[in-house]
Amino acid sequence: MKSCCAILIMAAAASASAAPRPFEVRDLATLDRLSDQVLSPDGRHAAIQIRETDFEANRGVNAIWTVTTGGRGTPRRLTDPALGANTPRWSPDGRWLYFLAAKDGVNQLWRMPPDGGEATQLSTLPLDVGGYKLSPDGRRVALSLEVFVDCATLACSRERLDQVEKSKGSGRVYEQLFIRHWDTWSDGRRSQLFVAEFGADGKLAGEPRRLSRGIDNDVPSKPFGDDSEYAFSPDGATVYFGARNAEGSSEAWSTNFDLYAASIDGSAAPRNLTAANPAWDAYPLPSRDGKTLYYLAMKRPGFEADRFGIRALDLKTGALREIAADWDRSASALKESFDGRTLYTAADDRGRHPLFAVDVASGKVRKLVEDGTVAGFDVGARQLLIAHQTLQRPSDLFVAPLKGGTLRPVARFNADRLAGLAVGQSEFFTFKGWGNEEVQGYVVKPVDFDPARKYPVAFIIHGGPQGAMNDGWSYRWNPQTYAGQGFAVVTINFHGSTGYGQAFTDSISGDWGGKPLEDLKLGWQAALDRYAFLDGDRACALGASYGGYMINWIAGNWNAPWKCLVNHDGVFDTRSMGYVTEELWFTEWENGGTAFARPDHYERFNPVNHVAKWRVPMLVVQGEKDYRVPVDQGISTFTALQRRGIPSQLLYFPDENHWVLKPQNSVKWHDTVNAWLKRWTGAQ
Repeated sequence: MKSCCAILIMAAAASASAAPRPFEVRDLATLDRLSDQVLSPDGRHAAIQIRETDFEANRGVNAIWTVTTGGRGTPRRLTDPALGANTPRWSPDGRWLYFLAAKDGVNQLWRMPPDGGEATQLSTLPLDVGGYKLSPDGRRVALSLEVFVDCATLACSRERLDQVEKSKGSGRVYEQLFIRHWDTWSDGRRSQLFVAEFGADGKLAGEPRRLSRGIDNDVPSKPFGDDSEYAFSPDGATVYFGARNAEGSSEAWSTNFDLYAASIDGSAAPRNLTAANPAWDAYPLPSRDGKTLYYLAMKRPGFEADRFGIRALDLKTGALREIAADWDRSASALKESFDGRTLYTAADDRGRHPLFAVDVASGKVRKLVEDGTVAGFDVGARQLLIAHQTLQRPSDLFVAPLKGGTLRPVARFNADRLAGLAVGQSEFFTFKGWGNEEVQGYVVKPVDFDPARKYPVAFIIHGGPQGAMNDGWSYRWNPQTYAGQGFAVVTINFHGSTGYGQAFTDSISGDWGGKPLEDLKLGWQAALDRYAFLDGDRACALGASYGGYMINWIAGNWNAPWKCLVNHDGVFDTRSMGYVTEELWFTEWENGGTAFARPDHYERFNPVNHVAKWRVPMLVVQGEKDYRVPVDQGISTFTALQRRGIPSQLLYFPDENHWVLKPQNSVKWHDTVNAWLKRWTGAQ
């Protein structure tokens, strides 16, 4: 059992006599959010994207900041939040900071001196620039833009969009899937990759050339793809990128992503480098000497939660090898050391998300950061830049030696907001779960914890289901928002969770209501036995996505312990989900086939078949724009509760997707959930 960090976040200047105030959702909603941290070429400075919250306008606004990595300087905001600048990148010579901004409503490429001064708009394209990457010599840039693939020019795509906007009709005819994805209906456009040169004045010269010509799929992928999915070769002559290799509607049930090589002159169709693997290949990283292409690859087609292993492709001979083949963790996007001997990656690992160094020659893996979550990192010639967070604090910026060691703070962007706020202590525990196998969970104690008292409990069930509740900060399901309300929090990383080996992750497929439920039962009892302050008679269970599914499942199969339930965007009818969700590969893998070919598999753990046993009050939360677990699932759940006469509420967001993202909606979500928990547990 290990303690995870301290109970109290206090600024050094805070008065020792001032009573700390419990952390709550309004604090969460207004914190600055750090992302896209990048080192300058000389390693002396870092650029960071900071998202500030305009609570009255109900939105986040982005700005670019810089800070010296020596820790002596004060962070400096370079761009006005009104500009909405995002995605900072250094020029190879360090003279410029590039970024994206939509000053006139269209996202374009800009640059400015890193020590401040006037920003210059470099592109005036008719379409939004979705992402970009500079070539190693800084003479050109790769750009991602959404276009109609049958249009020869960007102007053609713009004209077609304008025609649609002017039309008074709203009907749209579809002939294949996807018709919608995540939270957006398809309008026929694809994200495609282009390249353009910079002129003598630093601005884009001429019409960008399409590099992904002939590929009728998205580059980068939707909905969350970014510039980690494409990269220049060191000589700048080639761009490597990933794209799904699927035709027509099969895109909706295929995870076959391949890596391609395209010449920057656009003279030839992209060349498929990984056609031999029918599963997922992603995140190309050319070695600094240009001889090797590193990337991540899965082995099983159709399984999005397969292990991402590290591959090395010899670009001259075509020889392929796996690096660290015995490392039973799933890697994330790679970065290379300056000497070419080490690859860096972050991965889930037993309730944490550390940074690892992988020796290219031997495959030896070393953990560089033990505790917490590495939310992002960059690699310099002499040090690492790390965005690090824990259950007790959001991301801050640190540097560390290349071989690991103590994290040295560079900037704490939320120090003033967190001063005088109290958060709960947390600790991991383990127990014997399904099959007598070890399972891990953690407990967060309420603020102002008194070991002599008993506290109501929020039992949180994570989503995924191939995911985990880690020692990290969340802006959605954050245990501290419950600890600040006087609740203890218990969560279990049940069979199917990530970070415990691939076999553990695999074990949930086809068994959604089996092993995980057994782990939750045994974990709940283990927590009650171990922590006397947990009041088992005043407990509510909460979950989202798969966690919401599990709420519906336990409503009919394990409802005795709970005074109330909270189901956010959870599955009500697994068979219906096989037809209404968009990423069909997920439901088909998890149920061993399609809903029409294997209906018995979909019915085995289907909550809809157990509604007659429901009895516990439930709050249902649903976003209209959730196309992963669509609105019919939430409405069906609420209808079943109402028809059964069970006390219930429906919290409906017409403008949110699978996640509740807008600041005021987040506050509404938390206030409603906390009121529901307090109503049924009698908490004050």
